Amino acid sequence: MAGCVIVAAGLLSGCAKDDRDQIVRDAYIYGYPLVTMDMTRRQETNVSVPDDAHASVGQIIKLRSYPAVDNHGAAAPNADTLYTMVWLDVSAEPWIFSMPDMGNRYYIMPMLSGYNEVFYVAGPRTTGYKAQRYAVTGPGWSGTLPAGVTQVKSPTALVWILGRVYCTGTPEDYQAVHDLQDRFTMVPLSSYGKPYTPPPGIVDEKFDMKTAVRKQVDAMLTEEFLSYFARLLKTNPPKPQDADIVARMAKIGIVPGQDLDRSKLPALGDKLNPKLALLELLEAMKAKKAVNGWLYWTDDAGTYGTDYTQRALVTLIGPGLNFPQDAVYPFSEKDEHGDKYDGAAHRYVIHFAKGQMPPVQGFWSLTMYDPQFFFVSNPINRYNVSQRNTFVANPDGSVDLYLQTESPGPDKEANWLPAPKGKFVPMLRLYWPTVAPPSILDGTWKPPAITIAP
Repeated sequence: MAGCVIVAAGLLSGCAKDDRDQIVRDAYIYGYPLVTMDMTRRQETNVSVPDDAHASVGQIIKLRSYPAVDNHGAAAPNADTLYTMVWLDVSAEPWIFSMPDMGNRYYIMPMLSGYNEVFYVAGPRTTGYKAQRYAVTGPGWSGTLPAGVTQVKSPTALVWILGRVYCTGTPEDYQAVHDLQDRFTMVPLSSYGKPYTPPPGIVDEKFDMKTAVRKQVDAMLTEEFLSYFARLLKTNPPKPQDADIVARMAKIGIVPGQDLDRSKLPALGDKLNPKLALLELLEAMKAKKAVNGWLYWTDDAGTYGTDYTQRALVTLIGPGLNFPQDAVYPFSEKDEHGDKYDGAAHRYVIHFAKGQMPPVQGFWSLTMYDPQFFFVSNPINRYNVSQRNTFVANPDGSVDLYLQTESPGPDKEANWLPAPKGKFVPMLRLYWPTVAPPSILDGTWKPPAITIAP
């Protein structure tokens, strides 16, 4: 391992070409998104009949409220939108996805491949608010589609439409969004235009429905992970530009379309190759330069080329990252002194100068997470603050938001985002950020630093 360095492709170079241990770690980083996406699919579809947070493949999951504080299914949930999403398997035939007229309500319907990469986006920025109809087709599919249906080609059989519909959270607005959700439809091409009743889902009683997907993936033994990954490659092929890593993985028995050839694996013994790969991901995150203490991506999100480390890192934080033109997600792990945020030790404040709130055409919010990127329980059940809040401004028109465990006082509580008595991670969301300055996309607007309150 001496002399190995991280290169732009996200893998390690400078190692011996026959270093199969390193190829195992490279394969782990390459395959981490695909395995994580499939495990997420399994957890969210492992039901016989739909409920508010689950539905079998091909049936739309309609979250009727913001995710519960103890929902640890997918990392980095939000309390701004109602997820309206569906998992598809397009290996056998296309699926027809129909969307209603959204009026003037903000929404976004990104379609993601099995590798956690966006390959199509329906939303106000790209397709407007009118009713739309799509045929999502799989790799190599050819055939005839009905008139009035737009074909969207998925590079993988596994597809996740991770839709979000903006909601203020009031009972009246919940109902308005529910009415829209109920007008979304998904049917297989063979049933299009006919009466269609989805079949009951097949339940895997052995699958863990409670433990967070990230923890389940991280707990896999090396050979178990690689075998799972090889099976998924049969219907979720690599991209043409992945030829180099595909050739290298063949040396350890991973060939697209085939089961894992265990005879080519190095003697793994007690080596924790996946753990070393995860450490590489964390080191890559540490190496990224923060802006006022915030980490975010404005040029390499949603699709990653051959930057497999970046793709895996995004998946580790939370699958489903959008194109930056649709959403930017700055998050911060350390304060002005380089220390991790700790609600037991300090009170914190983020100061927005007059006219310098996050510039967006959609919406913005600031969410409080624990170090694993899940909601933080608090006495007032407030998990974020956003543009729908009415903040108390300072005399000069600026706004201070307080990130702390205890209330800052009745006169400032409107600006309070409760923090835990321990470590935490705040995350901003800027949906449909402005393009013209000030804009986070060109750096003419930057998130202000979070500082320790006096």
